[in-house]
Amino acid sequence: MNEHAPIAVGVRFRRAGKLYFFDAANFPNLRVSQYVIVETPRGKEAARVVIAPKQIALNELEEPLKPIFCIASDDDLRQMLEYKSRERSSLQTCNEKVLQHDLPMKLIEAEYAYDGSRLTFYFYSDDRVDFRALVRDLAVQFHTRIELRQIGYRDHAKLLGGLGPCGRQLCCSTWLADFGAVSIKMAKEQSLPLNPTKISGVCGRLMCCLAFENDTYIEAKESMPDVGEEFITPDGPGKVVAQNVPKYSIDVQLESGVIISVPLQRNDPSQTSASDDCGIKCSTREKK
Repeated sequence: MNEHAPIAVGVRFRRAGKLYFFDAANFPNLRVSQYVIVETPRGKEAARVVIAPKQIALNELEEPLKPIFCIASDDDLRQMLEYKSRERSSLQTCNEKVLQHDLPMKLIEAEYAYDGSRLTFYFYSDDRVDFRALVRDLAVQFHTRIELRQIGYRDHAKLLGGLGPCGRQLCCSTWLADFGAVSIKMAKEQSLPLNPTKISGVCGRLMCCLAFENDTYIEAKESMPDVGEEFITPDGPGKVVAQNVPKYSIDVQLESGVIISVPLQRNDPSQTSASDDCGIKCSTREKK
């Protein structure tokens, strides 16, 4: 590593939040799971170390590193837990205020800064909400700086958590830090049913996991005979009618109309299609 590369530590402010790097030159012995106090555009915040201090290339950084203010003390941690315990009751109080002001918003979560200097309420709404009067009431009620943040469908699911169609906890609420682009083309590429109930997550949008294996499907299909191509099988010639990427096989319809599954071998030249003199696609194995 370049001797001029800075020593940085990776931290997160939320469990599955975005990863941020801070200058750890003055704290080279930080350990994973420790809490540090850092300066952010919103003020001082407590963050959990998830990547121990290491040298990092400048081209890997999105912006210049900011220094760590200090390591969170036992008093800081006790204070953070104290305010954390108040978040549920604060959410209930805010919800009562929302009903009083008759605002079209659904509260999702309340979040205190580690030192109580700020209280943030996350809410969902289909419309733009004028919550200025609500903020004034909440500031009087809680005697701290109040922020209200409107979130979208995916952020809603991330904050609430839950189980996905796979039966496991939602990726977005456990480890997925950023929402990547997901398109219906990915579902088509993976031969999934284009039924919204089958390919949508609990947020009502396309499942994030559609993007996880998309590149693998594209790469695998490039090495497999295309649908519509003629292919020689041990049972005779036929036409490829489907590709099965997980099994790395193809379905071939024989001249008799019967459809059979033909397994392929990865990175084996004997399984690649080639044309013989009659123009029929056949494998090198069959030509021997």
